[in-house]
Amino acid sequence: PILYSYFRSSCSWRVRIALALKGISYDLVPVNLLKDGGQQFSAEFKAVNPMQQVPALKIDGITLSQSLAIIHYLEDTHPNPRLLPQDPKKRAQVRMIADHIVSGIQPLQNLNVLKQIGEKKTEWAQNCIASGFQGNVPPFLTALEQILQHTAGHYCVGDEVSMADLCLVPQVSNAERFKVDMGPYPTITRINKALLELEAFKVSHPSRQPDTPAELRA
Repeated sequence: PILYSYFRSSCSWRVRIALALKGISYDLVPVNLLKDGGQQFSAEFKAVNPMQQVPALKIDGITLSQSLAIIHYLEDTHPNPRLLPQDPKKRAQVRMIADHIVSGIQPLQNLNVLKQIGEKKTEWAQNCIASGFQGNVPPFLTALEQILQHTAGHYCVGDEVSMADLCLVPQVSNAERFKVDMGPYPTITRINKALLELEAFKVSHPSRQPDTPAELRA
């Protein structure tokens, strides 16, 4: 497999965690989203992913983009350890939390949006992340902290690592990067801390990637 990734991309990080958890070796091709006006816009990468976004994964003779689509494929082809619970209710909760982050929070503070916002990008990102965590922009952003208070065990849903956890950790990292006060979110903070102690989350961390700048390396 070949993973096209950017060290700081939260979407790429989700896939790196999944690959690490499932023990799938891969070659990494860095795509710098800032250098040269954005390497994702090159003709070479457009041939890999017409959406000109990371991640993209070449595997088993196909090329996949969109992090959750990639993770679902890995789940179907490498079912152990599973990232979706067998219980239908817990499985639905995992998908709900993942979609809340992937659709309701992350797109509002990704690189393309922040470029449009300009000088107020930090304030914008803080507001979007806090709104998604706390749910103070009804009705389309549900309160993630409140949801997790009902679903969490050791991790987001019960005591097994799931697809929801793969989405949570990169989003919390974004929150910390944009200096969001995490005090109001004790459940999110507790789960994130527990997940960062796991080896798969450590090796996939943005501070430990081949394309991580020297000053940001762990």
